[in-house]
Amino acid sequence: MDKPTYTYHYPHPAVTTDCVVFGFDGVKLNVLLIERGHEPYKGCWAFPGGFLEIDEDAPDGARRELREETGLEVTNIEQLGAFTTPDRDPRERVISIAYFTLVRVSDVQGADDAAQARWFPISHLPELAFDHQQIFEQALERLSHLLKLQTGNFMSSEFSYDEIDAIYYNATLTR
Repeated sequence: MDKPTYTYHYPHPAVTTDCVVFGFDGVKLNVLLIERGHEPYKGCWAFPGGFLEIDEDAPDGARRELREETGLEVTNIEQLGAFTTPDRDPRERVISIAYFTLVRVSDVQGADDAAQARWFPISHLPELAFDHQQIFEQALERLSHLLKLQTGNFMSSEFSYDEIDAIYYNATLTR
């Protein structure tokens, strides 16, 4: 059976996902960024992310883009929110669904359309592309809140209470 074809008389936005990956190296809190390999913002730093496939659930798309651009595989991510400012992307009307997680720092490598991938201390971030500074600030606030409450599925058994305290201290130090 053929799929029906739908035609609408109004424009449709594109949808992307972005992943804010916080990484703890045992001492300080870092965030994973990619250097964009293509325009717009070629050469600028941004969160791993990209356009959602037509048959893909948003969390799956976020994990796929993270894996494709950095080689990092994560299972537990939490939805941060939707970022919908009409001019947030110069290419077209783009709505981004942002996710975040907390992991131990591990080796990453830029791939796909990312020129490179690197961990940055949260206190020394480069200028970020798009509206990623706003996304970062909201993610850091949410992470701090979850750490204070010691909740969040990404913390399960990965971090000790002492590590959670150290991460919380790092997260609140920059705000």
